[in-house]
Amino acid sequence: MDRARHGEPDGLENSLMQMIDDHHYRHLKLRALTEESKKDAVRSASRVADLLVDAVNGGVQEAFVIEKRIEMEIRALAAAIARFGKQTDQWLAASHAINTAIKEIGDFENWMKTMEFDCRSITAAIRNIHQS
Repeated sequence: MDRARHGEPDGLENSLMQMIDDHHYRHLKLRALTEESKKDAVRSASRVADLLVDAVNGGVQEAFVIEKRIEMEIRALAAAIARFGKQTDQWLAASHAINTAIKEIGDFENWMKTMEFDCRSITAAIRNIHQS
């Protein structure tokens, strides 16, 4: 029985050694798998970050192009407003000149009517003097 007991510790020791070796093997395999997964995660995160930066930059670039177009249109509109302002001033000056001319015509017409009335009055007075 002593020998059987002595054989058991050798078997037990071998079993424990085998379990330690298996554990160590699984641990190394798991560590390698973890490292590979970690590298994959870092690559994926880097790719996501690149895609996000590209998406944001694309939007910024599009906004910049649109901003430049708007600025060009603003300049064109400002020039058109300046032209229209000058043209409006010219029209106002022309309409003022026309109004002044119309007033002068009205004043001349009124003067002519007064002159005509005065001439008729003088003619009537001369006739009355002549007939008397």
